[in-house]
Amino acid sequence: MVSQSFFPQATTGHFRAIKAPLPSDDSNFGHQTQSLRNSNDPQPDLSPQREVICQFFLNLVKQSSPDLVLSEFKNLFIKLFVVQTEPQKAFYKILISRHEEEFKNTLKRSIYIIINNWIFRRDYKPAHQLIELLAHAPINCCAPSPTLNHLSTWLENFINSQDYQEIKLFVGKYDYQQKNHWKNRYTSYLLASQYANSENTLEQRQAAKTLSKQLQDKFNFDLAMYTAHYHPNASKDTIPQNPTGLGDEALRLIKKVVTKRSFFSYANLANIFIQQTHRLKYKYFKQSLIKYLFFSVSNQGLVDNLRTKLTEKLEGIYQEYDEEGLNKPLLLKTCNRIIEWLTIPRNGEPSSLFIALASQGNPLTLAIILLKLILICPPTRTHLEVCMANLIRYYEDYSQEECHWVIKFLEIAKIILTIFTENVQYNLVNMDESNLNTNVQAQDEWRIFSHQFERKKNSP
Repeated sequence: MVSQSFFPQATTGHFRAIKAPLPSDDSNFGHQTQSLRNSNDPQPDLSPQREVICQFFLNLVKQSSPDLVLSEFKNLFIKLFVVQTEPQKAFYKILISRHEEEFKNTLKRSIYIIINNWIFRRDYKPAHQLIELLAHAPINCCAPSPTLNHLSTWLENFINSQDYQEIKLFVGKYDYQQKNHWKNRYTSYLLASQYANSENTLEQRQAAKTLSKQLQDKFNFDLAMYTAHYHPNASKDTIPQNPTGLGDEALRLIKKVVTKRSFFSYANLANIFIQQTHRLKYKYFKQSLIKYLFFSVSNQGLVDNLRTKLTEKLEGIYQEYDEEGLNKPLLLKTCNRIIEWLTIPRNGEPSSLFIALASQGNPLTLAIILLKLILICPPTRTHLEVCMANLIRYYEDYSQEECHWVIKFLEIAKIILTIFTENVQYNLVNMDESNLNTNVQAQDEWRIFSHQFERKKNSP
């Protein structure tokens, strides 16, 4: 129950206690009345006003019904009713400052505070209602008040911004009416670009990271369940749903990479490489990195061409550090650049190396090389996921048929990263001891078994 001391006008519903719209000259707002600031004036510090509003909604969403939260949100950010409460005074001060960026940050942070609390309680419907409330906000209207006109323009700009699209993406994961677009299978990647962006609010970054991790964990669990229970002769009702977009090809892929892992471990190989190179000068490290990335990679014709191109690129980067010893920041920067060369540069188009590898039937080779980078430098995984998100956004206007090769790469990379970086161990067992045929991909008798283990902190 909300205490009345927190809401001075609480007698009939908080903000709804007084519903007098702003007059045309804004003259009845008491001591707050003042002309709109000139856009060239120095911007005041509005962080106290932002904190008042955000704290108001944080308290409100924890103590009140979703209907009341939606009503107060609408009254403050959309209708601008005149009520002598601290949040209203703070918001009006932001409006008359003509500081649109502060308005956007306050609005966005308030939204994430509200929907984070609702989604934590698994109360998804009001989160969708909040999105719809913004979508149907009155814009492009000639209000009798210049302040309301300002508000209308700012709301329109926000609704047309990337920030609003990211909010829709976050809430859309829980939308039962969401369209069946192929990119929705990769929401965890799309969220990565939100939590990796330092310009986003802390609430938005935390929300995006939490949801992305939940989606990754779910895929990890679903893949383990599917592979463990799948058998060609089993009833479809007893087999969990295949979480991949590869159909039965997913099982053949897992058998292939798990069989190859029996001869050497990618994690062990990464540990050996780290131990042997941590004191090398940077120019020698770059040479060793090429050997590591292409160790045991098949398809020599493809490898020779790719190795040549990557060697040329590596020789040219960060040359000012060539005579210095390798350190963690330099390792991270180097791995990030290689990931971009193999996928998509920042604010650019897909690289020629990505197109050549992914479109010409070599997505597994590309996925393994990216895995090797992650294993020697785990923090670079976030950058890989951001690059994946950029690839998805680049191709999102293409149909599933037009970019099937991109989708296949995304699926294979998702499986490879799950198998070799998560806390589930995949193993193959021959269920028919009388058949010693080692061609596991062709034998139904070979079954995939998985078990969860506790991954050591900072282990690759």
